[in-house]
Amino acid sequence: MAKQGQGGLEDITGALARAGVKGPPPVERWNPPFCGDLDMRIATDGTWFYMKTPIGRQALVKLFASILKREGEKYFLVTPVEKCGIKVDDAPFLAVELDAQDSADGRVLSFRTNVDDWVQCGPRHALRFDPEPGTGGLKPYLHVRRDLWAKVTRPLFFDLVELGEEREVDGHALFGVASMGMFFPMAPAEQVRDFA
Repeated sequence: MAKQGQGGLEDITGALARAGVKGPPPVERWNPPFCGDLDMRIATDGTWFYMKTPIGRQALVKLFASILKREGEKYFLVTPVEKCGIKVDDAPFLAVELDAQDSADGRVLSFRTNVDDWVQCGPRHALRFDPEPGTGGLKPYLHVRRDLWAKVTRPLFFDLVELGEEREVDGHALFGVASMGMFFPMAPAEQVRDFA
């Protein structure tokens, strides 16, 4: 647990205000000392909790999301002067809206996260489909930034299946979706009916 007066929410928001950061904070360049763990958790449904109470102010959630950093399997809120650990149950973000646009260069899939970031799926923002233990289904994720991922909600996953196509990759028939000239395989084509 973070020490009193060190690593609390007021200290984090105050440090950001003093830093006067314009645009997305460059957390990848910040390497402050570790101040302990906060009683903060991001649940699988995207709800942020502080001291077991949901954080109701979306502006505060967006602020914290902007300074989230992942190191290995651990997550931290980082300012120029402090680094505090938090818990993440699955992925720190949710992909909650999908916009599919067709152009002369092919389809572009854009996703809105639960903190209102728009991310275009492609070379810098991949989709991945992890096996869901015990069900035979898939859990889709979208890379947002700095090794931070958004879990794609179930309704959007069904939309992706609707947009999917079969392609041959390395001699195997795979079912997946394309965006910005890249193909993101979900599963072998013959298994699609098992999880869709």
